[in-house]
Amino acid sequence: MQDYLRIVLNARLAKMEERGASAVEYGLLIAGIAALIVAVVFIFGGAIKNIFDDTCQVIKSTNGTATTSGTCS
Repeated sequence: MQDYLRIVLNARLAKMEERGASAVEYGLLIAGIAALIVAVVFIFGGAIKNIFDDTCQVIKSTNGTATTSGTCS
């Protein structure tokens, strides 16, 4: 009987250890994705802003109204 209880207890402890390892792996994955997003924003942020500003200026100039209520920035 003691052997059975020891086996059941060891199985539960092993399952808990795997749960902790999974949580750490998911945490590292989320941290990596967040770091990638921050890097992309810093690297390409200025270029993307310029593209949107250029598009806004083209829309304003083709619209024919120099003074619109909206701004491009």
